[in-house]
Amino acid sequence: MKRSMKPASASMRAAPKSAIQALIDSKPDGAKVDRFLEGRAIPIVEGPAVTFVWRGEANGVSLRHWIFGLESGSSLTRIPNTDLWHLTLDIPHGSRVEYKFEIHRADRSEWIEDPRNPNRARDPFGANSVLQGEGYAVPDWVRPDPTARPGLLEPFGFHSKAFGGMGSGHICLPARSRKSCLYPLPVVHDGKDYLNFAAMKTVLDNLIERLEIPDMIVAFTDSPDRIREYPNTEQHARFLTEELLPDLTQRLPIIDRPQSRCLMGASFGAVAAFSTAYRYPGVWGRLLLQSGSFAFTDIGKTNRRGPLFDKVVEFVNQVRANPMAVSERVFMSCGVYESLIYENRSLVPLLDSTGMQVKFVEARDGHNWENWRDRLREGLSWLFPGPLMFIYE
Repeated sequence: MKRSMKPASASMRAAPKSAIQALIDSKPDGAKVDRFLEGRAIPIVEGPAVTFVWRGEANGVSLRHWIFGLESGSSLTRIPNTDLWHLTLDIPHGSRVEYKFEIHRADRSEWIEDPRNPNRARDPFGANSVLQGEGYAVPDWVRPDPTARPGLLEPFGFHSKAFGGMGSGHICLPARSRKSCLYPLPVVHDGKDYLNFAAMKTVLDNLIERLEIPDMIVAFTDSPDRIREYPNTEQHARFLTEELLPDLTQRLPIIDRPQSRCLMGASFGAVAAFSTAYRYPGVWGRLLLQSGSFAFTDIGKTNRRGPLFDKVVEFVNQVRANPMAVSERVFMSCGVYESLIYENRSLVPLLDSTGMQVKFVEARDGHNWENWRDRLREGLSWLFPGPLMFIYE
């Protein structure tokens, strides 16, 4: 009796080898490694499997990344008889991960960017290499568009009684601004960083040109001591609401109503925006809060993040005990690879229970400026929908 032979199903077939495993199995020498690396995008992304590689002489190589909950410092393995080191991790679809290599040598260790990866993210502390996982792409609206008319970015100065001295910032006027028209006013904490590391001027120009947000005047502010000033200080809230807002409203064509005013910020800047609105409920009708450092405690006042967060914990505990509607619309975003994701998720239903309209967006990213950049379109267009958004709603 003959048995019919059927082709093996796809599930029974052996999974194809990864590129790095195929190289290992070939027992490579230096020339094979050269050919393997030539023209190849690094890290090697094969679906969820991502292989990091580094080439050179060292006692050891570690991957340093900023994914909360996943061990940072995982060791790369050296392929025998070569100077090529490798590590493969499963990275979820749509992920964007910043990382460095730590190179261990006999007398020292140093953190370096990946020399074979051209993708870099810059921040106030330097730069990191960027893994763009399968399903992630840099949004086209963060790149300069030659067809988008550029707004005018100019410095401005002011005197603050709250802080007892002069301050400065930048104002961005829309390309089509007219003195006869009135405009919404977002006020941005850490303005220089949003401009330098989140491409916010380019983002504004592009979204306005595409009619996704209306023409608006944006004030970029900065603090010489943000760590002391941003975590719920009366001085800062008074400066923004009783000094800066009236000054800008007097000198610029700004719509003088709460739903046209927005406070925004990231990390401690988000705490500053929210705590100011909490001290002056009903004044700031829009909030854009990114990766807010909203630490709190369920029992007692001692927090695991240390004394730097004491004033934040005091404020957020107060909000949790006495929630109230301080604004009309609140847009929040946070990366799932941040340690702050728990605190941000916990805040959403609390704010929603007050009657405020709350939109919360998560991303497979970390606590960094390009994560916040990538959420600007969704946040700004939800808080201030432009003509195009009304067409498609």
